Amino acid sequence: MVEEAKDIEIQGNDELQARIIQLEQGIASKDSELAATRGALASAVAKYRAAVLANAPHIPEELVKGETVEEIDASLEMARGVVARVRQQLEADAEANKVPTGAPARTSQNLSALSPAEKIAYALRKIL
Repeated sequence: MVEEAKDIEIQGNDELQARIIQLEQGIASKDSELAATRGALASAVAKYRAAVLANAPHIPEELVKGETVEEIDASLEMARGVVARVRQQLEADAEANKVPTGAPARTSQNLSALSPAEKIAYALRKIL
């Protein structure tokens, strides 16, 4: 009986060892599948980012970041807000520094401050 118990125990240990090896192989297989899936996801996210930037050429590329689609969407919205604020500020600055087109209307020189001799000299310069 003792030998039978030892045989059953050894057989049980062998079955457990076989099961452990099977599970470890399953884990290794799942790890490689996970790595492949992560690589595919990273590639898809990079392509999505490129497509988003192609559809929004006014958004600086450096402002759109993220490792998931959701992060890229969030950074895109933030970038749009930044671009809108910068554009608004530039338009306000341009409006404040706006110079009217064309030359101002010509007016005649104010001669009231000139002495009589200066007025005569001015008139002679105009004639000659």
